[in-house]
Order: sequence, then C-alpha cells, then structure tokens
Amino acid sequence: MTSNPNNASQKKPLERQRPANAEEEHSNLHESDEEMFAQLDSTVFKRFFYYASPYKKAMLVATLAVIGFTFANLSLPLLLKFGIDNAIRQGDSNLLHVLAISLVGIAGLYWFTNFLQSVLITRVALTVLYDIRADMFLQLQRLALSFSDKTPIGALMSRMFGDVGALQEMLESSIEIIGDVLTLFGIIVILLLLDFQLAIVTLAIVPALFLIRVIWQPIARRAFLRMRRNSSVVGVYLDQNVSGIRVVQALNRQQANSGIMTGKIRTFFWSAVRASRLGGVLMPTVELMTGTALAIVLVVGGGRVLSESIEIGTMVAFLLYVQRFFEPIRTLTMHYALLQRAVASGHRIFELLDIPLEIDDKPNAKPIGDVEGRVEFKNVTFGYNPERPILRNISFVAEPGQTIALVGPTGSGKTSITALAHRFYDVQEGSITIDGSDIRDVTQESIGGVMGMVLQEPFLFSKSVLDNIQYNTDNASREDIVAACKIIGAHDFVMQLENGYDTVLEQRGSNLSVGQRQLLSFARALVADPKILVLDEATANIDSYTERIIQDALKKLLEGRTALVIAHRLSTIRNSNRIIVVRDGEIVEMGTHDVLVESTGLYSQLWQTNYTSFDDIADNADDVTGMPASST
Repeated sequence: MTSNPNNASQKKPLERQRPANAEEEHSNLHESDEEMFAQLDSTVFKRFFYYASPYKKAMLVATLAVIGFTFANLSLPLLLKFGIDNAIRQGDSNLLHVLAISLVGIAGLYWFTNFLQSVLITRVALTVLYDIRADMFLQLQRLALSFSDKTPIGALMSRMFGDVGALQEMLESSIEIIGDVLTLFGIIVILLLLDFQLAIVTLAIVPALFLIRVIWQPIARRAFLRMRRNSSVVGVYLDQNVSGIRVVQALNRQQANSGIMTGKIRTFFWSAVRASRLGGVLMPTVELMTGTALAIVLVVGGGRVLSESIEIGTMVAFLLYVQRFFEPIRTLTMHYALLQRAVASGHRIFELLDIPLEIDDKPNAKPIGDVEGRVEFKNVTFGYNPERPILRNISFVAEPGQTIALVGPTGSGKTSITALAHRFYDVQEGSITIDGSDIRDVTQESIGGVMGMVLQEPFLFSKSVLDNIQYNTDNASREDIVAACKIIGAHDFVMQLENGYDTVLEQRGSNLSVGQRQLLSFARALVADPKILVLDEATANIDSYTERIIQDALKKLLEGRTALVIAHRLSTIRNSNRIIVVRDGEIVEMGTHDVLVESTGLYSQLWQTNYTSFDDIADNADDVTGMPASST
C-alpha cells in the first residue's frame, strides 16, 4: 500500500480524472433517472477503480486473502462429509482426530484471512476517500465564481460528507462482494460434482430469485437517488437558515421556517422509508428461498439416502452448502441496497469533479512577475449570461500609482469591472492587461500576488486575529502584522481582546463590530503589500468615526499603488486621479471631480443630490486619498 495519501492525490490531477465528454455531462445534470443510471453502471465504477489504482498492491493482497477466506469457507462441509462417510462410518478414530485438527486449522485460516482482508480494504477505502475529498476541495477552490453564485453551500456539504460517506460504506464492503461471488460459484461447482441430479433440483429456484431482482432493481435505483436528492434539499435549507439566523429572528420567521423545514424533512423521511422498504424487500424473499431449498434437499436427498443411492455425508454436505449458498445472496442483497446509495452518491461526486473549469490557466501560462501596476481595459464586454451582457465596451487605463474611482447607480456594473480585473470571470470580448500582459495569458495565482481586494463585507475566518491578517502572506512576521495594525489603527482594539493577537475569532468574526472587522481586512491588505489594490465599497459599512480613523491609514496604504475604488460616498473619491461614471454597463463620463461637477452629466446630478447641503462639511473632511473632501 502506498505510504502517503498525499502522493496519491498528486498523481491524479483533476484534468486526468475528467472524461473526454465532461462538458456534455455537465450540460445534462438534470437528465432523467433512467438516462443517468444507464451511464452509472459503465462509468462510476471505472472512476472508483481509477482512484484505487495507486493501491493495487494492497488490493491484490486483500484479494488473495478473500480467495483464502473463500477456500476455508468451502472446505468445512467437505471435511464434514469425509469425516461422516469415512472416519465415523468406518470407525477410524485416528482419521477422525486428523480431520478434527484440520477443521481447527481451516477455522484459523478463515479467521486470519477475514481479518487481513478487512484491515487492508478499510485502509484502502479511507485513503481513496481522502483522495476524493482532497480533489473535491481542490475543484471547489478552482471553480469559477459563477458556480458558487448558483450553488447553495448546503448542497456542496451534502456531497462532500454525505455522499462520500456512502462511498466509504461501499468501498469497505467491496472485497466482501468479491468473496460472496466466489463463494456462490464455488458452491455451485461443488454441488454439481457431489451429485449432479440433486444439485439441479436444488438450484431450480435460483432463476426465480434473479427474476425478482431484475424487476426490483430499476425501482430501487430511482428510490435511492430520490432519497439522496431530498437529503441535499434538507441540507441546503438548513444551511440557509443557520447562516441567516439573525434575519430569521429579526423578521420573526421561526415558526414559518420551522413549518417549511418540517415539510422538507417529511419528504425526505418518506423517500428514505420507501428506499428502506425496497432495500429490505429482498431479504425475506431470500429467507423464503433458503427454506424452500433446504426442504427440497431434505425431501429429495433424504429419499435418496433411504434408497442408498447417495451417502448420508453427501446429504449433510448438501444441507450445509445450500445454507451457505443463500448466505452470500443475503449479504449481496444488503450490499446491493448499499451499492445503490453509493452509486447515486458517486454520480453526484463525479458530477462535481467533472464540471469544466471556466477560468483556467493556459498550458503555457507563466507568472506575471513584478509589475508596476498599469491596468488597462480594452473594449471589454461581459455578461454572467453571455446572451445578456451587463458590461459593454468598457475602456480605461489606470497608470501606476493612480487611483481610479468607479461610481454609478446600484447595478450599473462597477463590482463586475473589479471582478474581471482579478479574473474571477473571463471577458467575452476585449481584453484586460496588467503592464501590457493579458491576464488570460498569466497564471491566476500570480494575479492574486500582485492584486489585493478589500470588500464591502469583510470575511474573517474562525482563526486567531494573527492568522486572519496573515492569511495571504505566510512570510509576514508577528512584528509585521503588529506594525500594519498600528498603521491602520486596529492595534488598540486588538490588544483589548482576551488574548490579543492570539484571540480566536468566532464564526465570520461575529465577536467584532463591522468596523473592527473591516479594519482587520485593511491590515490584511497592507501586510500582503499588493501593487494593485481594489476597494469595493470598503468604507460603506463603517461609521463616520471609524472612517476618520482609517483615512490617514488608507492614504499610506494607497501610496505607490494603483487603486480601483468603488464608492457610493462620493466624498471618499473626490480627489481620485480619475473618476469613471458607469450606468447600465457603459461608461457615460470620465474625468476629475472638478471637471465632472462642472458638467451637467450624471456625476454632477449625483453630487448635487447628495452633497449640496454638506458643502461646508466637505471643505473640512478628509477622503481616502488624504485630500479635502466632504463628509457624509
């Protein structure tokens, strides 16, 4: 068995896991159950074996153990037959002792091989699942934001844990399935060799069992898939209500949401009940078949013993083999129900892994290297739905060290412009360059190294304050982080926390105020030291007092950096090098604050509407560039 799961995961890049028709599969995510399962039997298992391929040695040893286990299992009735027909009937006590020792040895082999194959296959299963989860996480990190925009977190969590857990059950029982199949064929061969006529009569009921299975199989498949989908629906709704618990309580939606959740759980419950019924319907059928077969052996075989056409040891062996023949059938029946859940889960997992990367590095992409910070948009057109562009013919240049402000009504496309600059999405027409290099020709990781973002809603992880600030800069020392916080103005409130910089924040930093969280996000950007900085409504959620604290810090933060600033507070971008006014996805005005105010365009209207009564205040306030500006 390979020693390191990480190595195995590295041997299986996502591109190799994807079948040739990955895009076609992704476009048919909502095909009918019948069409989907027609593909499952031929594809899902191949993907399982692909992930297990690095562990061939361990699986080979486990398979040999299964063969030994099957041999031991099949040998016991033969030894009993030999003992009854030879040792007991002939009164040979020495032979009887030899057979007794042999039975103990066979039982020991049975125990050892069963233990060995169980341990090995469990280790392989856990390692394979480690690789699958690692690839799923990597895929989620690499998928374009358009996927995250459309996919609820609860659905992803359901696939990451619930579906992978179903695979674990299947993988751990896979070797047992091989042993059960070998046992079935071995018993059939032995019965035919012992007495062909009695074997044919005894096994005559088996076709009826397979007929029942053929009828049951497609119904069970659909039932188990429906159960998994309903489970995902419950997970999605649970995630939304837990994440939005403040809104739920503020709007007094507890009872209404509880009723909706109850309905979803009830739907899942009855789909699970139906799947469980279908999963268990074969077990009583197998038991009935077992009793019928034993009755046949007892009547037909007993009659032949009485007529002395077969020996009593042969009949005893037949009874034991018939009972053992239906044991693997019972086990396979249980495994089949488990298999149905695993196959449905496997489809959902590989469906996620096979989603093509909309934003991917070109094969010859190279790091962008050190940059001066010149950003240029050339006739950029973009739409989340390609048929309905939300940006049209966007063209502007941000020279190194300049601050370019983007303003306009809500929904005009300002945030989309900054998202395209970071290559969260790809443009449909035109190009975006950094220092003359098209961002589609360089690696995404290198773009993240030269461009930082501070968003309107700062996201902090459930880690220490130190780790949050250091999140994008592994090389930053504690002294660097403390210095950045002092510049930003966050040091004092951080030191008032229980453990200072080592204080572990609650979920999303909920034990801090919005302003404090934003200050930490500014410190994170400062420590990362990007050459290009995007501020997306970075001061929108900060009160006027906190905003004044970060004015000087932002002036230092922007010094020597190219900045793209989105703001609704026009006062904060008054002295930008250039202000770009966007409306309905198009640039309608461009110029400095003074030039735009003197015009009769949209910016002048916005300025007069929002700030006419604050002119006196405007002359005495500071903006993000450190120059006089009005205050909201």
